[in-house]
Amino acid sequence: MTTLTDRYLAATLRSVPAARRGEIATELRASIEDMIEGRSAGGQDTTSAEREVLTELGNPAQLAARYADRRLQLIGPTYYLAWERLLKLLLSFVPATVGVVVGLVEATAGDNAGGAIGAGIASALQVAVQISFWVTLVFAVLERTNTPLCLPEWSVDQLPEGPVDRQITLTDAAAAIAWLTLAIAYLPWQHFQSWVFDDEGRNLPILDPALWSIWLPFLLAVLVATVALEVAKYRAGRWTWPLVAVNALLDLAFAVPVAWLMLTDRLLNPDFVQRFEWLRQADHLDAVANLVVVGTTLVVLWDIVDSVVKARRHNA
Repeated sequence: MTTLTDRYLAATLRSVPAARRGEIATELRASIEDMIEGRSAGGQDTTSAEREVLTELGNPAQLAARYADRRLQLIGPTYYLAWERLLKLLLSFVPATVGVVVGLVEATAGDNAGGAIGAGIASALQVAVQISFWVTLVFAVLERTNTPLCLPEWSVDQLPEGPVDRQITLTDAAAAIAWLTLAIAYLPWQHFQSWVFDDEGRNLPILDPALWSIWLPFLLAVLVATVALEVAKYRAGRWTWPLVAVNALLDLAFAVPVAWLMLTDRLLNPDFVQRFEWLRQADHLDAVANLVVVGTTLVVLWDIVDSVVKARRHNA
């Protein structure tokens, strides 16, 4: 059973330099134990004494900042942690979301894919700058005017249950979800705005439009389910065997239809193939099909093996 003191130490040491963690852990634990012993010697219950000592020491994030000689004064110590949490939360998804939406709109409205990507990146950077500026300004004004935020006081009940061995970071989850979002958007987008046109200037979808009857909606559903899996992985913080099983099922649910459709010449739009003389040659089309199948297989096998290895490593 992890004690409150252990949980408090873990929360504090998370934000201090790794080279000093052993020294700080020994010093802080000894101080806490001495303070608890002093209260217990006066007749106070050990459990309540421990809670009072940790409460007096305060938020472990602030204590860690003092140990690391890190000043919480960009906004001010009163509102700094609230400002930091809100800013990190907003920057983790808002700029990327805006960038993807703007890029898709630009790509749909015109025929310049490179310009659409540039517009998306520029919009994401602008949104990130605007968020940073306005959030910082608002918190600076709140501090200068002594406006109370009415935030709940920190207590030992907010300590995590114990050190979390997180395999899935926020960066990993955000990157995976961003790529999946692009894939989900591309499937319908290529049907209306691809980079290939027929002799009359009309858009030629890359994928066979007949697939919209069953297969493309199915693949879209698999991609959406994979996004939900990424969220579940991040919430769990690590690979578990149920997550490994669901991941393998979704990988196969996407890869098997893609490989089968490609090998049976049903994945690519026949008009798209006819547009290119090189693709019209059977040997070349077979080579493309084999390349797609082999590439898809390798990616799926790598993803499944990687998830199994990480799950075994965590449960070893």
